[in-house]
Amino acid sequence: MNDKSELEFMSHSESQTQALGRAIGLASRAGDVVGLVGELGAGKTRLIKGVAAALGVKNRQEVRSPTFVLIREHAGRLRLFHVDAYRLSGAGELNSLGFEEILSQGGLTVVEWADHVADGLPADRLSLHLIITGPRSRRISLSCGGQKSRALLERLGQEWAKRGKGE
Repeated sequence: MNDKSELEFMSHSESQTQALGRAIGLASRAGDVVGLVGELGAGKTRLIKGVAAALGVKNRQEVRSPTFVLIREHAGRLRLFHVDAYRLSGAGELNSLGFEEILSQGGLTVVEWADHVADGLPADRLSLHLIITGPRSRRISLSCGGQKSRALLERLGQEWAKRGKGE
């Protein structure tokens, strides 16, 4: 494994953002945690749709922002726990939703608006910052917080190199 702890991608379309999500889904292992940060419309949910596709989630129409539900669970190769922390005001509220139990189930946990609950998330997580750079373009910066997320980042880089950048 190399020592890279950060990567950056440019997405020029929704399909490229979704392709990055697919690469994350293919690279993920049980227990991985991914935190997404970006303003409204940055592509967080689009990216998660790609993750779900790679995990083999059957009913992908159900993969949508869980803002009012807060947590959606989807069956696939790994269980996908999609958490939306937009309406949460910190780690205490996240924990009251049973977040520790979710983490113990060995699925892939993806948290939108991770910056709202950063203190409640594991330090060893893959963090993605989606920055709008144009009407369709996004700069996506990825960083890891420990050994497990560093391994995920490396596998992700390999998947991206193998499968290309989408449309």
